[in-house]
Amino acid sequence: MKSLRLIACSVLALAAPLPALAQNAPVVAPAPVDAARLAISQRVAAKLLPDGIYQKLMSGTMDQMMKGLMGEMKTMPIASLAKMAGVSESEVEAQPEGTLGEMLAIMDPHFDERQNLGMSAMMREMGNFMSGFEPEMRAGMAEAYARRFSVEQLTELDRFFATPTGSAFASEQMTLMTDPAIMSRMQSMMPKMMQAMPGIIAKVKDATASLPPPRKPEDLTPAERRKLEAFFSKKGK
Repeated sequence: MKSLRLIACSVLALAAPLPALAQNAPVVAPAPVDAARLAISQRVAAKLLPDGIYQKLMSGTMDQMMKGLMGEMKTMPIASLAKMAGVSESEVEAQPEGTLGEMLAIMDPHFDERQNLGMSAMMREMGNFMSGFEPEMRAGMAEAYARRFSVEQLTELDRFFATPTGSAFASEQMTLMTDPAIMSRMQSMMPKMMQAMPGIIAKVKDATASLPPPRKPEDLTPAERRKLEAFFSKKGK
């Protein structure tokens, strides 16, 4: 029962409509961009990243995609989720029969409604937030294209995107991966991914097996404890 409660809380936390947080990584200063290439690549970037694309992507396609993936996860047996969470085989066998959806229906009768409303609100606001970065993203895309393609190649791309077919492709390429034909196959992959997850987690553990385990508070020196306490005292001010 204890492991079941842990799994249930973990799933609810993961299912909550919260954006993923990316890890900070060092950014390498970009090399200078050729002015002739940049002039053409800016037109290419404007075609590939048109105004309002993030709002369309987040509020429309991504909203439906996330809801579809959550619906697929709800069909997963509780035992499979427990195994994925690293629960021992004996505890997995002790898990009750049933699916995640059946468990959520008991824990939160309004889960579907809450999830759908919350997901739609989050995607809508994420679209609004990302829209403010479209000019910067276009500028970055233009620089990236200017570095990777020659003037001749950029000219061909610019000419192609100026055609009706090229313009249609450019305006749809960012949302192409969220097409139902692709998403249905991604959703069907979910059960197999869940089955493979215990093996993947085992590989991750093997990769870090040579490292000492994370230290506990009682393992810290007095000086390290004072330094750690200072972090929290600064946060409280």
